[in-house]
Amino acid sequence: MDLTSLYYFSELAKDLHMTRTASRLFISQQTLSNHIQRLEDYYGTRLLHRKPALSLTTAGEFVLGFANTVNKEQVNLKDILFDIAQQERGVLRFGASALRLNLCLPAILPRFSARYPDVELRITDTVTARLEPLVLDGSLDFAVTLNGEEHPRLVTQLLMDDQVYLCVADSLLRSCYGDETGNLKERAAGGADVKDFARLPFCIFNNRMGRQINQCFETANIVPRAYITSTYTQVGTTVCFQRLAACFISQMSLVSQQKDIPEDINIFPLHYKGQPLTQRLSLIRMKDRYLSHYSKFFLELLSQYFNGVEQVHMGRRAP
Repeated sequence: MDLTSLYYFSELAKDLHMTRTASRLFISQQTLSNHIQRLEDYYGTRLLHRKPALSLTTAGEFVLGFANTVNKEQVNLKDILFDIAQQERGVLRFGASALRLNLCLPAILPRFSARYPDVELRITDTVTARLEPLVLDGSLDFAVTLNGEEHPRLVTQLLMDDQVYLCVADSLLRSCYGDETGNLKERAAGGADVKDFARLPFCIFNNRMGRQINQCFETANIVPRAYITSTYTQVGTTVCFQRLAACFISQMSLVSQQKDIPEDINIFPLHYKGQPLTQRLSLIRMKDRYLSHYSKFFLELLSQYFNGVEQVHMGRRAP
């Protein structure tokens, strides 16, 4: 039994497919099979059912738990030894949605790379539902997730409550509401309710934020007029800025685009049941994961970035 065999076994357990795992690890299928056989010989028991499909035996489940612990402690040990030797190099594996990566990384990477030029960054862009399992199995060191429940094996650090805004061009408001526009804008400045904007065409999103907004419409007993439907929120922003429809944009997105927002776009904080509608963004990591100097600095930069974004006042009424 050696660490390599344990590592290969834990990777095979993710796919339960010899060919796919061997290809992903850049080794031959025979090499992978030999390592699994070596483990089974060492422990004197079968770790995998080969038929009808590859699956873990009961013994395999226990060995997998041991392998994951050993692999995690091996990474921790390497980071500790690097710190002891003052070798500021290593690998940092970070995940978030593509949108949030595109917004936060340009703000933090210059400072991080200036201090730690020899640290390799491995970035994974995927949805929140996939990020937590990747942190739990050690594939990621940290991840930014959305509205997740706290897991007993994870440290969950609140980054920000990302306010959702209703954004609409003044011309579109006036074409739909005429003389009522002034009073409507005044009310919405303190918090917009979708029931007051039912006449507008909207950009509708098929994503997590879209589901939150759909609750607002359902509570108001309104079927929104859909101008465009998409999973990509940037489409809504483009349509809104072209004054074609109203859309919903998060604080994080608005701050990143604030220099490009047309002056005639109204930005109203969206409320749901009288309270601001927000998306809770959190950073997650394993509780027993050792934090190297460069990991701590990366987390510090992330925290500073999100804190700064949260402090920017974005609500406004177009003149």
